[in-house]
Amino acid sequence: MDPELEAFIPLFPRADLTDPVTDRKNFAALATAMPLPDTTGLEIENRTVPAGPDVAVRIYRPHQARGVIVWMHGGGYVMGDLDTEHPWAARLAEGSGAVVISVGYRLAPEHRFPAALDDAYAVLTWTAEHAAELGIDPERIAVGGHSAGGGIAAAVALRARDEQGPPISFQLLNQPQLDDRQETWSARNFTDTPWMTRDKLTASWGHYLGATPATPYAAPARAADLSGLPPAYISTAEFCPNRDEDITYALRLLQAGVSVELHQWPGTFHGSQAILSAEVSQHQIAELGAALHCALAG
Repeated sequence: MDPELEAFIPLFPRADLTDPVTDRKNFAALATAMPLPDTTGLEIENRTVPAGPDVAVRIYRPHQARGVIVWMHGGGYVMGDLDTEHPWAARLAEGSGAVVISVGYRLAPEHRFPAALDDAYAVLTWTAEHAAELGIDPERIAVGGHSAGGGIAAAVALRARDEQGPPISFQLLNQPQLDDRQETWSARNFTDTPWMTRDKLTASWGHYLGATPATPYAAPARAADLSGLPPAYISTAEFCPNRDEDITYALRLLQAGVSVELHQWPGTFHGSQAILSAEVSQHQIAELGAALHCALAG
């Protein structure tokens, strides 16, 4: 474990997702305690995307931005909202120079799969249809997210390919949650790692899926064919149950002819980039922005 991160482990809260309402409150309190980013260089606007039901979004617009990313927050499909994601969405916009459209998708277990996916896909479609109004290039639309949000983003890319939906130029997947089966080495052995444990993952998938069998649009690792998907940047944390499913997904994308940048961050755990004082966290956040900037700058 990175020593700068290890010092914070006793202070890191535990959320087992057995009580979603309480866990959401604690998650929100944790986000509120985060240092706020500098947003002086951004225009920030709350909008509502008409869908069924409507979807709340928060748009972060750097000066002269042309590329855009439809961004999904983390929280195990159960926690998180536009406010908890604010520190990260703002930093991503600032670091990449791209417009970030943060999506307030519906949460499980009140709204199980495919509610979150439907919300994210509706925002993608709206973004493409309103490119001129938003001042962005419709050929430079990316999708991405943290953790569960990364899983939703990967599913959006699959659905857009299958349904000949809006063209997606890039996927930015940070420690994505991709596989409900939990059969990889890291999923079986990292049972009590900081923040993300095997039991927490099991509860997360249970809330999201309920009794519905997982499909590739719920768990993208189940997709048999990954060809024709957008180029991807995938980052993983060393001590994270999701690590091996993410690495496997990256390798399968490569084998399907998809260009991939894979970064495995040594000494880190799931969500540890929230510890902003650690040098490795600063590097992680900077690289997410740089990867997006590079992908959308053309």
